[in-house]
Amino acid sequence: MLAKLSDLDAEHAKAVAGGGEKYVERHHRRGKLLPRERIELLVDEGSAFLELSPLAGWGSDFTVGASVVTGIGVVQGVECVISANDPTVKGGASNPWTVKKIFRAAQIAEENGLPTISLVESGGADLPTQKEIFIPGGKTFRDLTRSSARKQPTIALVFGNSTAGGAYVPGMSDYTVMVKEQAKVFLGGPPLVKMATGEESDDESLGGAEMHARTSGLADYLAEDERDAIRIGRRIVANLNRRRPAPSSAVAQQYAEPDEDPDTLLDLVPSDLKEPFDPRDVIARIADGTSATNATPFDEFKPLYGASLVTGWARIHGRPVGILANAQGVLFSEEAQKATQFVQLCNQSDTPLLFLHNTTGYMVGKEYEQGGIIKHGAMMINAISNSSVPHLTVIMGASYGAGNYGMNGRAYDPRFLFTWPSAKSAVMGPAQLAGVLSIVARAAAEAKGKEYDDEADAGMRAFIEASVEEQSLPHFLSGMLYDDGVIDPRDTRTVLGICLSVIENSTWSGAEGFGVFRM
Repeated sequence: MLAKLSDLDAEHAKAVAGGGEKYVERHHRRGKLLPRERIELLVDEGSAFLELSPLAGWGSDFTVGASVVTGIGVVQGVECVISANDPTVKGGASNPWTVKKIFRAAQIAEENGLPTISLVESGGADLPTQKEIFIPGGKTFRDLTRSSARKQPTIALVFGNSTAGGAYVPGMSDYTVMVKEQAKVFLGGPPLVKMATGEESDDESLGGAEMHARTSGLADYLAEDERDAIRIGRRIVANLNRRRPAPSSAVAQQYAEPDEDPDTLLDLVPSDLKEPFDPRDVIARIADGTSATNATPFDEFKPLYGASLVTGWARIHGRPVGILANAQGVLFSEEAQKATQFVQLCNQSDTPLLFLHNTTGYMVGKEYEQGGIIKHGAMMINAISNSSVPHLTVIMGASYGAGNYGMNGRAYDPRFLFTWPSAKSAVMGPAQLAGVLSIVARAAAEAKGKEYDDEADAGMRAFIEASVEEQSLPHFLSGMLYDDGVIDPRDTRTVLGICLSVIENSTWSGAEGFGVFRM
């Protein structure tokens, strides 16, 4: 696991490096701060910043991180979604992965009732890929104005260029701060204006910060420099009068650290995911420990039934959660029925759900098909789909086939989903998928009366296994934004604690009903 974490650190370092030493140095030479430096000054001193999707675009032709930093930070005691363009990467231009990453941040803001702070410095769309950006990109501005309509404030701090469509970010934000002699906000720059109208103009008269503060009225505040803009941004948040709604369940003021050392999580997951491990050992390292108010760190539900799925109640940082965790990998009918009942119980008590994945999927075979595995799996997916309490998901190991769906994978819209470096997700395991294709190809050849080429088959199987293995790895899946980040297992408790705090910015209640359960 340490080796996997070392690889992960190297990939995260690429995102932090932005456009590289040359462009970082040039940016600093101009007296400007990097996006993460701006964020560090914006959030409360000593507070955590939960960065989201840092590997966006991994494996593509674009820089890892997709030229934008997104995450959740605490500003003046208020949890906010923060988005910061990275101008060292092609001037902060938005590529297709940038757009997807910003969409995901906006979804998190909407679902959890959070204000949004945009730290703007972008040259607009990456023109060579405009066909992938222009049509869906309009959703960015729609999300901003809908956020405002929901009384989830939007704030734009403009540090540099905000041109073309990007001008609508400050234009559609509730509050706009522009840095003097740095911010440039216009629909079309001087060259475009010259081409379109023949008019001669300059940056300042066309879209400078002072012009917008004194003449157009687009700027609400004129900042002397970047630090002043951040100071003003913090004052805006302080005056929002944000009040967190009471959480659905009483939150304990005191809690104990886990009974087992979270650092030992690195030893739990075998390098071969075919080898099972006990998820209770994971729970003992992420859940609150024994204390005067928490006599049992994990209250297990139905411990003797459906043993390959562990279900029960725990607290994390004093907040109650219902946990579903895979034990032996395979989900049988008993596990599906047990999960269905447990999800219903958590919805009755308005308790958030935490899913810990390590599953190869639902069991196959004549005996299990005749026993109703499809309808029982459908019951579980029905319950998950219609559950209305917040869901959090951590993929620890395997997450294959419909097991990914039943355990609340990305398609089922968990509030947050994180993976460990040991995680793998695909329609099935690489060897199984290659084997299925081989069997189908052999049968097709026999049906046509042709001799089957075993040497070509071996090459095909090796190629398919390697391809599926690569596409199952967490870096690849995180690059596709199928999770919110790959995390160090030792940070799991902290990350979940932040997420459980964030979801309390909105109210929720359990489902009033579910779809038809096929009995």
